[in-house]
Amino acid sequence: MSLAIAAAAEPEKGSATFKPVADQKDIPERYRLDEYKFDYVLSPKTELKTTGARVYRISFPSPVQSPDPENNTVCGEYYLPAGKGPFPGIVVLDVIGGSDQIVSRSLSAQLSAKGIACLFIQMPYYGPRCPEGSDKRMITPDVNQSLDNVRQAVLDSRCAAAWLASRSEIDKDRIGIMGTSLGSFMSCLTAEMEPRIRRVALLLGGGGLVDAYYDDPRAAKFRKVWEAMGGTKEKVQKKLACVDPLTCADRLKDRKVLMIAGKRDEIVLPKMTQALWKASGEQKLVWYDCTHEGAAVYVLAALEQIAEHFNAP
Repeated sequence: MSLAIAAAAEPEKGSATFKPVADQKDIPERYRLDEYKFDYVLSPKTELKTTGARVYRISFPSPVQSPDPENNTVCGEYYLPAGKGPFPGIVVLDVIGGSDQIVSRSLSAQLSAKGIACLFIQMPYYGPRCPEGSDKRMITPDVNQSLDNVRQAVLDSRCAAAWLASRSEIDKDRIGIMGTSLGSFMSCLTAEMEPRIRRVALLLGGGGLVDAYYDDPRAAKFRKVWEAMGGTKEKVQKKLACVDPLTCADRLKDRKVLMIAGKRDEIVLPKMTQALWKASGEQKLVWYDCTHEGAAVYVLAALEQIAEHFNAP
């Protein structure tokens, strides 16, 4: 369907179908998704007057059914550049603390001004996906629940990429994904599992979770509990392999990958970025002299890199 959405006001109600691009035998079973038809609602929200980009609210059912009905509807916003297109189209994922989604909204608004259509979606248990009054989060001390939530985030994002590919205003050869911090980990996992995603931008991301954090003093409390129950580093490494971007990073060697990282990042350690960069084919890696939060100072410079990456032929 196309967005002949006159600036008007009626929501667009339609359906899209996720179809696996190829045989999924090389994709880990937990991330496979059979053909899935889903209805969506696209409602006009606002127009960005400085750029002419239009913003729409979008919702569609998650292919994963969690115990919480609120979490089973994927919510987000679609930032459509001014003009006719076809535009590059990217899925955008937020940071771990993105309760207000300000990072993804800001990046989407600025990239739409550069001719890139952005579909920002909220990950499990973020925003309206969290039951009212609940303290549930996507990443929790309950490891098994966190693994389930990560799986849902990846499958939701695969559907979001398929929705973009169904749009007449989108260049189907330039479907991409971008995430920041936690969102970069989910973006990387999604791209590894979804062949239609050809371009990837990872902001403050990396891999090698257990090697990076197991002996970190900040993990001492959890490590002691884990080991008191008979756990070992090897056991947790095996358990978390399915959510570590490093595990399937070689699947990105035939994609176009941009990584942006902080030389003094104390959250996603530089050695994690280096490990993922090497495993994914040693593509473009841009370093800024900053900490994790300090990367905000370089956002304008980073945006130029990101826009060039997604706009490239």
